[in-house]
Amino acid sequence: MRLNKTRIGAIAVGAVLALGMSACGGSSGKSTGGDGGLTIGFMGDLTGEASGIVIPPRNGALMAVAEYNATNPKVKITLKTYDSQGKPEQATPLAKTAIQQDKIVGLIGPAFSGESAQVGPVLEEGKVPSISPSATNAALAKHGWKFWHRVIANDDVQGAGIGSFITRGLKAKKVFVINDASEYGKPLAATVKKAVAGAGAQVSEDAIDPQAADYGSTVNKAKAYSPDAIFFGGYYAQAGKLVKQLREGGVKARFLSGDGSLDAGLAKGAGGRVADGSVIGCPCLIDPTGKASSASKKFSDAYKAKYNTDPAIYAAEGYDAATAFIEAIKAGNTTAETINTALSSVNVAGVGKRLKFGDNGEVTATDVFVYEIKGNTLPLLGNAEKAKVG
Repeated sequence: MRLNKTRIGAIAVGAVLALGMSACGGSSGKSTGGDGGLTIGFMGDLTGEASGIVIPPRNGALMAVAEYNATNPKVKITLKTYDSQGKPEQATPLAKTAIQQDKIVGLIGPAFSGESAQVGPVLEEGKVPSISPSATNAALAKHGWKFWHRVIANDDVQGAGIGSFITRGLKAKKVFVINDASEYGKPLAATVKKAVAGAGAQVSEDAIDPQAADYGSTVNKAKAYSPDAIFFGGYYAQAGKLVKQLREGGVKARFLSGDGSLDAGLAKGAGGRVADGSVIGCPCLIDPTGKASSASKKFSDAYKAKYNTDPAIYAAEGYDAATAFIEAIKAGNTTAETINTALSSVNVAGVGKRLKFGDNGEVTATDVFVYEIKGNTLPLLGNAEKAKVG
């Protein structure tokens, strides 16, 4: 996802992770955790409005590290968190502290694209590798950074996948595309628009002010257009209000959105079951029933046993990001620069995808999945290229 998702989820934040600090070495030297091992950072919004989307990948990363440490390896790992609240102006000094003071050898995150864009140059200068579990801005891969990676497909891939589902899975002929004018929602909506138009559908579009309470103008335009499907590029808090107002205005078209809306808070904001039937696309996998794979079922069962809840958005990606670092460390690499070099050759099965990075830091897997809202649940429909709705 891109910068500063407006999430107002009531998710309790767990205890702050152990701090493994180090007093020796340069930014690309060996980082000594509290037990004499290595320190990896995790950065994202852990206490702010968007914490609901960042706590799951943090939990996933914690699981991977705990499982690795339980094997009693020669080099143990400490995961240290940095609460940026999703704000670039907070993320940048935190990254400098992580590199210069805490001597991290890698960073999981930042979680959002806005903070990733600001932190990227700091990590490049410090020669510390990062792997984001959730920053999807396509432009991040175009900076030429050598220490940047992500384990999730970008918004160009996501938009194309959702657009394909709209015209193939829903067979929509008229599509109304709405965006929230944000750095995340606007380009994602543009990609969806391009995909559906390229498939022969008629398209009309509009934008909302995410700070506004009344979307009446957009609702009226949608009603006049009489679409088969409506796509919203934005976040779940606004998506919930938009669905509610669309239905109140008599607009019955299928509602769709992207990963910024993959949260039960959308249904809550819409007012209970008003949002039922809405479809949310994401290049992430949430699969507690094992519909997609036995690996995802195994991860989901372990996650639920540890946290007493099913994994949510990006939990698997947090686990996979940590796994990539662990593979590099298991191969004998103990400095930031050698770990970064090793990441280029990582090629292992992750929870939801193959963990392999291209030269630009992008994960080579490009699957997009779709989910359908049913009450407060978001069951997986399947891969966007094959899934269907009833």
